[in-house]
Amino acid sequence: MTKVPMTLSGADALREELRHRKSELRPKIIASVEEARAHGDLKENAEYHAAREQHGFNEGRIAEIEGKLSNAQVIDVAALPKSGKVLFGTTVDLADADTGEELRYQIVGEDEADSKKGKISVNSPLARALIGKIEGDIAVVQAPAGARELEIVKVHYL
Repeated sequence: MTKVPMTLSGADALREELRHRKSELRPKIIASVEEARAHGDLKENAEYHAAREQHGFNEGRIAEIEGKLSNAQVIDVAALPKSGKVLFGTTVDLADADTGEELRYQIVGEDEADSKKGKISVNSPLARALIGKIEGDIAVVQAPAGARELEIVKVHYL
């Protein structure tokens, strides 16, 4: 199977969620299923069915996280050579060539992307335009409003 790039912090967050779901949520959900089962007739027991549904969701998410971690190629950005080149995991300071607006984005894996936190997917048009460029280069990004030129001001290896 193809390895999927993921930052060290993204992998750590998934590992923490997995630990929480296995060691904290799972026992609570199992206890609520047992408690609901003790109430009697399972066919008409809404509490039992809700607990079983919650159990199924939790187990599905555990399997999903385990799958993601097994296919992850974890990249420690701090260990990358500081060449000034935009790579997966780097944080990039940009300046819009037209407006002078300053932007900052970190290029992360698909599951880690959160534009509100300044994390963009490695598969996004912006990230694809930036990867491989160096400080001082201009990246042209095709946006819905037309082409946008962004100057790479600084590349951080955080």
